[in-house]
Amino acid sequence: MIDEKSTKAEVFAAVQENGFALECASEELRGDKEVVLVAVKQRGWALQYASYGLRDDKEVVLAAVKNRGYALQYASYELRDDKDVVLAAVETNGMALECASEELKGDKEVVLVAFWQDGRSLQYASEKLRGDREVGLEAVKQCGWAFEYVSHELIIEIAQRGAESMRQEEKNDK
Repeated sequence: MIDEKSTKAEVFAAVQENGFALECASEELRGDKEVVLVAVKQRGWALQYASYGLRDDKEVVLAAVKNRGYALQYASYELRDDKDVVLAAVETNGMALECASEELKGDKEVVLVAFWQDGRSLQYASEKLRGDREVGLEAVKQCGWAFEYVSHELIIEIAQRGAESMRQEEKNDK
């Protein structure tokens, strides 16, 4: 077991086995990029124990979110607004969209990647994208329950199209 008096070698060995060991390391070692990188590659969630400076380091945060997408919640606000970082996070866990900046919650590419990874992530997309025809139709095609997250206007449009399609089928059957 390590503690605040543990050496870098001891902490390094501990985080290789369990990234969460970073929690017990000294403040100095929680700010050591080499140690933190090993910890977050082993357990992305260990980012929460890294120094604030390293939570703003793109290399460290990318390593964390590639392991656990939702570790994005521990990244700096600047990196939650970095499209590369957010895409890496939502590719791993679509629900990480919740932690992205408002701007990226309105980015169609980011939202579609998040949705394809986990359909529930649509709930975190911007209001504008939840009303976007392409996004909404793709969502409903993928998961019927996505109706819960698309805009009311789009639901009406989809329902009208469905009713029209059913009437056309009835005519064709006669």
